[in-house]
Amino acid sequence: MNKPLLIEIGVEELPAIPFLNELPNIEKKWSDILEKNRLLCDFDFYYTPRRLVLWHREFQVKQEDSIVEQYGAPVKIAYKDGVPTGAAISFAAKCGVDVSALDKIDLGKGEVLYFKQEVKGTESKVLLNEMVNEFVYSLNFGKSMRWASRTDSFIRPIRSLSIILGEEIVEAELFGVKSSNFSFAHRMVSYEPFSYSFAGDYFCKLDKNGVILYPDERRERILSQMKDIEQRHNIKIEIDTELLEEVVAITEYPTALIGKFDEEFLELPPEVIVTSMKENQRYFAVYKDGNLTNNFIVVSNSKTDDFGYIIAGNEKVLRPRLADAMFFYKNDIKNGLSNERLKKLVFVEGLGSMYEKCEREAKIASYLADTFELKEKELLQKAIMLSKADLMSEMVYEFTELQGLMGYYYAKLAGEDELVYTALKEQYLPDGEDSELPSNLFSSIVALSNKLDNLMGLFSAGKIPTGSKDPFALRRAAAGIVKIAMEHKLSIDLSKIIDELAHNYKNLDKKVLIEFFNERLFKIFEVNPTVLKAVLASGETDIYKISQKICALNPIVQSDNFKDYVATFKRVANIIKDIDTSVKLTIDEDLLENKEEKELYTKFHEAQFKKYVTVDEELEALFALKPQLDNFFDNVFVNHENEKIKTNRKNLIGLVYQGFRKIADIKEITI
Repeated sequence: MNKPLLIEIGVEELPAIPFLNELPNIEKKWSDILEKNRLLCDFDFYYTPRRLVLWHREFQVKQEDSIVEQYGAPVKIAYKDGVPTGAAISFAAKCGVDVSALDKIDLGKGEVLYFKQEVKGTESKVLLNEMVNEFVYSLNFGKSMRWASRTDSFIRPIRSLSIILGEEIVEAELFGVKSSNFSFAHRMVSYEPFSYSFAGDYFCKLDKNGVILYPDERRERILSQMKDIEQRHNIKIEIDTELLEEVVAITEYPTALIGKFDEEFLELPPEVIVTSMKENQRYFAVYKDGNLTNNFIVVSNSKTDDFGYIIAGNEKVLRPRLADAMFFYKNDIKNGLSNERLKKLVFVEGLGSMYEKCEREAKIASYLADTFELKEKELLQKAIMLSKADLMSEMVYEFTELQGLMGYYYAKLAGEDELVYTALKEQYLPDGEDSELPSNLFSSIVALSNKLDNLMGLFSAGKIPTGSKDPFALRRAAAGIVKIAMEHKLSIDLSKIIDELAHNYKNLDKKVLIEFFNERLFKIFEVNPTVLKAVLASGETDIYKISQKICALNPIVQSDNFKDYVATFKRVANIIKDIDTSVKLTIDEDLLENKEEKELYTKFHEAQFKKYVTVDEELEALFALKPQLDNFFDNVFVNHENEKIKTNRKNLIGLVYQGFRKIADIKEITI
């Protein structure tokens, strides 16, 4: 028999960010508890800032009866001379019965002790108290708090609990609060709780009391209201998805409103205004004709017919925030960009100051400039030495996420070269999964220098990522290097870079860093892992060339006829296993007797000395040797009685293998 089950956990206002971080795990945690208690069923999870709701349209009022089978020790061990041994006694105790109640069963390898028991299902209402407590204690929001005289803690105080099965209030207690049929309205409707008789009554009364329970409905309401505002004012609202989810989480009855600030603040860089509004006030930015306007969108949680005072209040609160930003901005412009104070700012213990970091980056940049034949070397050094100067600005002190960007604005206002100020803005790119990349070679070298110094420096200081912990975002740095190399077609040979610059990093273990970097490649390239393994086995360390080889090889591996190639290369691998393919192999043409081996040698010789524009062309030419290879294997006896002919034939196959291995070690690929 099934009945509807409603569980509401009433809390004081939940902080949005910790809650949203845990939100993806909440349904799974409750589902696991249901499954563990043999009560798994469909359910919905809803939330507002003051309640967590689990709604089950059909919930078993009782667990199903079950059969429990248990198997014990072999009978020959459980009994000795017909007398139960310790093995039999302990198994009986585990089953909760006397030894005489045990049976025997043959599982095909001799008889073992056996006990079969029918277990009656428990009524759900008996289990729900413990289940709800387990669920709530499993939620991880980071920091928690204690209240009243309690010693246990939760993210916010629990103020109400309702567990209603059908129309019955299930007896339960959570953090000292007993289950009841009371809930709370929107605070602008009433501070008094309201009662309800069953689930349908609950949903109806929530709606009448100013609470939109469903987050999807609140989200759609906000977006619809924003669209109306856009049409009425001929503007464009920037929908920041993270901010939208935060606003959905902190409102019970959202209303989008448009406000304005003084035009004088538009002198600030747009990013400063947007960041200040978002971080401090949770406002959405407003644009017109592609330019930031002096308007903002605030989502109110008030339930009223007059929003004038709410708009005015938000405008009043925003003004001092922007006034502070203007003060910081003008002070920073007056002080100018200077890296002298970086000498007192520690980068990481053991790696000196931020100024010393810039000096190390400058050495990397100089090496890369020579490698990529960049002409603007003096400008490059200037950009590197100014790159971290904005860390000492008042604006970045207030909004750390604006580092690099403020350096761009201050350098531009100071009349620096466009290459310099653009590089300051782009030095941390890419900074996310879908991030933009540096726009030119100059900026790319600045960004690469920063990331390479982070990797070599922090690895030398023992700050190596472990498990899921990566406090310095070194995995992201490695991915960024790969993306820049691929975007700008830059031959970045990490092995050579480390060899050239390792003397600047005491205790740097090249092997450990290279292994870490290669491990990241398996996350970056979404291909059959053995394709990447085959390319790395070629000994290639140039990141761009690795990407080219993968892009050329992967479509061939994914093709329908690659299985035929695998069979051929298994035969190649069997022949070359006894020869050293790391050395130069030679062929004596006078020892080529069969036409099949002569044809293979001729075709390979043509492929070997042809000039190729792309890796794809070279691979295509090598794979085109398959017919000659198959003919060779079918018609040529490799292990000839003449040792010289035998060696010559093995060397021929070895040469073909070496030709492929320049691109990838094909024998490493599995499909």
